[in-house]
Amino acid sequence: MSPQEHTTMTVVLRVNRFAPRPARDRERSRKSSPFARKSSPFADARAARKPRGRSWVQEYEVQARGNDTLLDCLLAIKRDIDPTLAFRYSCGHGMCGSDAVAVNGTPMLLCKAKVRDCAHQPVAPIVDDAGFRRTSVDGEPSPVAETAKPVVELAPLPGFPVQRDLVADIDPMLEQIRRFKPYLQADGVLATTVDGKVDVFEYLQRPEQLARYERLSTCITCGVCEGACPVYAGGEAFIGPAALINQARFIDDSRDRARQERLEALDTADGFQACQSVRACSRECPVGIDVGEEIWQLIAQSKEQEA
Repeated sequence: MSPQEHTTMTVVLRVNRFAPRPARDRERSRKSSPFARKSSPFADARAARKPRGRSWVQEYEVQARGNDTLLDCLLAIKRDIDPTLAFRYSCGHGMCGSDAVAVNGTPMLLCKAKVRDCAHQPVAPIVDDAGFRRTSVDGEPSPVAETAKPVVELAPLPGFPVQRDLVADIDPMLEQIRRFKPYLQADGVLATTVDGKVDVFEYLQRPEQLARYERLSTCITCGVCEGACPVYAGGEAFIGPAALINQARFIDDSRDRARQERLEALDTADGFQACQSVRACSRECPVGIDVGEEIWQLIAQSKEQEA
């Protein structure tokens, strides 16, 4: 571990905050306005879920080491500076997936994001005595001056409605997963001996059969892949990579007997047909699943089934 990771430095956390409008105010405005959303022919379910409230950016200065996580920094802010700051976390060790946010625009887990990797030195253009920014010097781009304190920008997980500050509503993702029966559908036939007696009460698998889906079973449903996906928008246009990965886990399971039905349910306009193969979903998966590749494997299996 390098000495810099033990050295304390001042870090600025630039947090995108959000305070929802009180329910009483929302009801009052809905009743008093002739253009209330419920009476508008242009309203849809996605617009109805859009949160209403006040948004602003707030900066906090904390003392941190390079090896500290951003969750450590937020807990210090919550404890010593601003108890009103809202964020979600549980285990703090990358196992529950509840603390996913956008760090410098990239979705990741707060408990796995290190200060040394995320804090960047912001730059500002050099201005002359009259206050004008110098656009170029002898044909070279405008020079810049580094500011003294490194900055980390935090925002709620993209693609989901915001509940408060860094807390996003992931219910749309969970609803999409439930939609496709996220449980094993076995044939109910247990192994028996030659005389017809039940031999074991488990559905047996060989190691190579387990290896086909073992990595997929480690998905912690954090929503990082959904927040990174430019197609997913939390509505009905795309069910999202999390639901596809969940189904791939059962499709690749030799014990599941609903493989054909699952592939047919996913081969729809809002299923993997909507995937644009950007593969941004694979870049920051905290458990190392190549989400984009797994989605393409689903597409390949679906085409094989049709042939």
